[in-house]
Amino acid sequence: MDNNIISTKPHYPVLDGLRGIAAIIVVTFHLTEPLGTGHLDILVNHGYLAVDFFFLLSGFVIGYAYDDRWQKMSVGTFFKRRIERLQPMVVLGMTLGAIGFYFTDSTIWPLIHTVPLWKMLLVMFIGYTILPIPLSLDIRGWQEMHPLNSVGWSLFFEYIANILYAIGIRKLSNTALGIFVFIAAVALAHLAITSPNGDVSGGWTLNTEQIYIGITRTMYPFFAGLLLSRIARPVRIKNAFLWSSILIAIILYMPRIGGSEKLWINGIYESVSIIFIFPLIVYLGASAVIRSSTERKICKFLGDISYPLYLVHYPLVYFYVAWISDNHGTTITQAWPYALAILIGSMILAYISLKWFDEPVRQWMRKKLG
Repeated sequence: MDNNIISTKPHYPVLDGLRGIAAIIVVTFHLTEPLGTGHLDILVNHGYLAVDFFFLLSGFVIGYAYDDRWQKMSVGTFFKRRIERLQPMVVLGMTLGAIGFYFTDSTIWPLIHTVPLWKMLLVMFIGYTILPIPLSLDIRGWQEMHPLNSVGWSLFFEYIANILYAIGIRKLSNTALGIFVFIAAVALAHLAITSPNGDVSGGWTLNTEQIYIGITRTMYPFFAGLLLSRIARPVRIKNAFLWSSILIAIILYMPRIGGSEKLWINGIYESVSIIFIFPLIVYLGASAVIRSSTERKICKFLGDISYPLYLVHYPLVYFYVAWISDNHGTTITQAWPYALAILIGSMILAYISLKWFDEPVRQWMRKKLG
């Protein structure tokens, strides 16, 4: 999720824009998820695949920004740059979750009011490190790695991918990396097609099954993105921002395929989307020709708020989920004004967080860490 490309290289502004679009779709997924009765009828049914798209984008950007700098850069310097980029918003996201925690007591989380303050604060401080909490510290009851801000699980796996890249995988030849990516693709397809729900959804609980899902969801897209950054030769494609935006929206908003009788069909859809279509979208984005200053400004704005939006929206979504749970039978017609308010509010909060917290803290950390 990094858009901090080395300034001496050409920038890919459309990739920033696509990251922002995917982040907005993630919010709409989380706002429609509590209105569904299960994994078959969520309105934004494949919205969770945005995480897999983020991983692929991240791998591409990391490879593009750092692959040719290792003769002048140590592993320690790389990790400093990654911590500087990722951690400020992790800390803010967990803090916002802690501030709202006791106010989200509802029928879906009936034991929130019994959680002692020290335990909630312990979970928050562990969350600052992005390390997952053990199930014994689950203070919400959803078995999340980060019960103050659910989306933290993907940042945990993002760090794992970054560590693997820095300590070894970056040294692989393109052929060896291609073999690794192929094996990861097979594992991903197997997960999607054979999973009990016929999808790749999961990865947010600290147990063996969910850790496997998280690792499998991370390995292919991140390192496919790295491979793509090495072998792709972007051309100049007009209107690529428009077409790639439409394509990512179609993939993520696609209704469930195959129903309850043929879950494997949906698994095939998700496999094809992640393994083939997501790299195509990233290639289109890297090949895009920006046609106007307006298009450039849109891409910059979307890219700027994408990571903050991802980290700040879920503390607000907890309030929305609590309201729906306390008002059983709420329909989309009744919920959409509140959902729209949270979407817009999350985007405003993301921009404020970016300007008043994320950018100043990153600048301060850059000076301190060197």
